[in-house]
Amino acid sequence: MLLKVAWLIVSYWFEQMNYTYKNIWLIAFPVMMSILIEQLINITDALFLGHVGDVELGASALAGIWFLAIYMLGFGFSLGLQVIIARRNGEQRYSETGKTFFQGFSFLLSLAAVLCLLSQTLSPILLKHLIISDDVYNAVIRYLDGRIWGLFFSFPFLALRSFLVGITQTKALNMAAFTAVLVNIPMNWLLIFGFDMGISGAAIASSFAELCSLIVLTVYMFRHINRHLYGLHWSIDITVLKEVFSISVWSMFQFFMSVAIWFLFFLAIERLSETELAVSNIIRSVSALFAVIVNALSGVTSSLVSNLIGAGEKRNVFPLCHRIIRLGYAAGVPLIVLALLFHQSIIGAYTDNPIIIQVAWLPFAVMLLNYFFALPGYVYLNAVTGTGATRTVFIFQVITTIAYLFCLWGLSHWNVPLAAYWTVEYLFVILLGVQSVFYLKYKQY
Repeated sequence: MLLKVAWLIVSYWFEQMNYTYKNIWLIAFPVMMSILIEQLINITDALFLGHVGDVELGASALAGIWFLAIYMLGFGFSLGLQVIIARRNGEQRYSETGKTFFQGFSFLLSLAAVLCLLSQTLSPILLKHLIISDDVYNAVIRYLDGRIWGLFFSFPFLALRSFLVGITQTKALNMAAFTAVLVNIPMNWLLIFGFDMGISGAAIASSFAELCSLIVLTVYMFRHINRHLYGLHWSIDITVLKEVFSISVWSMFQFFMSVAIWFLFFLAIERLSETELAVSNIIRSVSALFAVIVNALSGVTSSLVSNLIGAGEKRNVFPLCHRIIRLGYAAGVPLIVLALLFHQSIIGAYTDNPIIIQVAWLPFAVMLLNYFFALPGYVYLNAVTGTGATRTVFIFQVITTIAYLFCLWGLSHWNVPLAAYWTVEYLFVILLGVQSVFYLKYKQY
């Protein structure tokens, strides 16, 4: 009888540390919903602004990516915070998870204040020298004036999400995502068209939606999380903050750089014409839906890998990655097929301009097929992050960025179609994946 009980305990532990498809999905799906908050906000902005004008549609791309680059500094820190929380959870040092969370929460709130002030001061000066079109520049600044204050809501939300993902209790993220969407869509319509605020209304609606989702997650934390078990008592511990920052700083640089080159990509497109810029914003907006799957599964990968290492189960890292990739293909491929079949309806939802609909088809298809390379690339990259080697991940990012920018520079000297620019994304994710696989195979961690 004792042997049977022991076997059941061992079997249960083995199952938990190998993470079945069901376990991975139950953890990843709420994370997808939470990531969908930021993406749906951008998608909704593009959908509404596409019916305001081509300038506003194109400007929302540049403004959205500029804001996203700033946002990624907080996101990168939250990823490192998530890794530490997950490691403590895997080691069953539950009270340390709460202490770690509060250090991250305090830092992210302070970072939001600093970045808001810097953006208000420096963004107009920097963007004036980067954007050629005066109309696009003015629209970008109007958007940022209302959007940047959303950092005071999105950064605390990131801290809460890192904690819930780190302890693998992610169901509340569904409610937060649903709330954001429920608020953002009617607010966009009301402010953009009802009050005739245009692109400024889209920015304010987005920030307000993030506030509402933060409120939902905060209420859930107070009502459903055992504060005593997880040590959720406000405290400042510089030693813990330094530990989190030593891992997070490289993630911050990595994610900032990944979006910064995306911004440079759109600057290159802006130099083609306002039509190509508007087309690329539509494509970027649709790609965000597929990025939700990729980012959620790859983000969960870092947390689960960190839990595995904390439990002494390093041998299960590659099997876990393979399961996550298969799960990602199962979720994404049917959506790719539907998007290819109904591409005209999807693109037409953003604009009534027949020229934009026609020009968008080929780069749209190129973007969709990149999913087959992006999913494994980012899963393996985040597995490296889960080992705590965030500096190594940053180095991979630097190497890949140099190759990426070199290709963009080469294309800018040739008269190539818009689709050619989008193929450079293939190079980016493949290089990241290859470097990550080599690290996981041959590096001790």
